[in-house]
Amino acid sequence: FFFLMIRRPPRSTQSRSSAASDVYKRQGINAEYMGYNKELELEQNRVMLKSFYDNDCSTWNPQGKLFQVEYAMEAVKQGSICVGLRSNQAAVLCSLKRAQSELASHQEKIFKLDDNIGMSMSGLTADARILCKFMRNECLNYRYTYGSQHPITRLIEKVASKSQAKTMASYKRPYGVGLLVIGVDQDGPHLFETCPSANYYEYYAYAIGARSQSARTYVENNQERIKAASLDHLILHGLQGIKNSCSDDSEVNPQSIQIAYVTKEKGFIILNELETEAYFKKLENFKPEDQMEVQQ
Repeated sequence: FFFLMIRRPPRSTQSRSSAASDVYKRQGINAEYMGYNKELELEQNRVMLKSFYDNDCSTWNPQGKLFQVEYAMEAVKQGSICVGLRSNQAAVLCSLKRAQSELASHQEKIFKLDDNIGMSMSGLTADARILCKFMRNECLNYRYTYGSQHPITRLIEKVASKSQAKTMASYKRPYGVGLLVIGVDQDGPHLFETCPSANYYEYYAYAIGARSQSARTYVENNQERIKAASLDHLILHGLQGIKNSCSDDSEVNPQSIQIAYVTKEKGFIILNELETEAYFKKLENFKPEDQMEVQQ
């Protein structure tokens, strides 16, 4: 005797959903009353399917995405806002500092890397410290070997290569931090942004962090003024961008804002609280449309 065994193919999600609905109909039961929701079931299936591809950062999903990298970029969006600007004369960083409670001090957001390079971060502070230490060591090694300052473009490329290595192994995870790096060299001031995806970009002005879209809109509307701005006007533009992004004006004050700039003459400098307070007084009467054009 020969038996022909035919394996029944598994039902799809849609057939299972329709089968459950048919059972309810044959029994004379309202499917909605029993809590059956076809759209909810499909959404749950999509979430379950997504979980198959986000266990590590080396598995691609069918749409060509790496979910672990996207999660890391989302961590950057949850950090406090940072604004970077550069003109023909200087580059500026303005960051909003946060405090865990009223009894705690504000967390530092801007770090000096070399005499001509500095950075600001948004995202996981622990990851930012790792990258900060790496960049400082690279600057020291370059100065010891060649006796000169590290080129900022080459330093950003090294950070991108280090970030890329974190996305190529299943036992590693991407850095959950975004950086705004300013520096000056023989070509003038520079402003770079680095991403957890190992991409990097150069800007005249940019903002990262929570609620940074309002700041990006502000600098886009004033990009021509920013390109020709003096150092004082550049700092005021950065403060105005942060102020536009914060819903509560009391959140922006000299204690919660950190400012730094870099020029060829002075190098990288972080302003203290008294100097920051002086710029807040100037901000009260500052209007971008009244800015005088400087000679390029």
